[in-house]
Amino acid sequence: MTEAADKKAGGEVFFYHMTRSPLEATLPVLLSRSLENEWRVLVRGTNMQRLRWLDEKLWQEPEDGFLPHALSGGPHDADQPVLLTAEAAIPNGANALISIDGADISDIEMTGMARVSIMFDGNDPDAVAQARGQWKAVVAAGCTAKYWSQENGPWEMKASS
Repeated sequence: MTEAADKKAGGEVFFYHMTRSPLEATLPVLLSRSLENEWRVLVRGTNMQRLRWLDEKLWQEPEDGFLPHALSGGPHDADQPVLLTAEAAIPNGANALISIDGADISDIEMTGMARVSIMFDGNDPDAVAQARGQWKAVVAAGCTAKYWSQENGPWEMKASS
């Protein structure tokens, strides 16, 4: 198998470099699109306090709809179409994974999920450095990395590995 075919066999990981819209504005859009694709989603963060804050924000948006989700640790985690967690486990059987705040993603997740997204704050140098490291890990795992930026206004794909 050639290297190009090898990369196609793996998954695609989308990097979202947020510079104009914060996480709480961008994440609901990605979650809504994921649900439209009939994906179950795991949002993995690194801090439960931040995930609780995000949970509150997601209950407030979108104003014209409902975004079904829950924080992990409840009795119905397996039933949740969108689950927010700081754990490595995937109790809701998600086939899409969104990493926030530099949360780790395994090689198996990169290659086995329908979609993996990494969202990072482009105004935070530490977050940008963390995302660069994650990009290298994605490429080393044989997956395609796609870099999306909103630097010039609307989201545009700026690079692909």
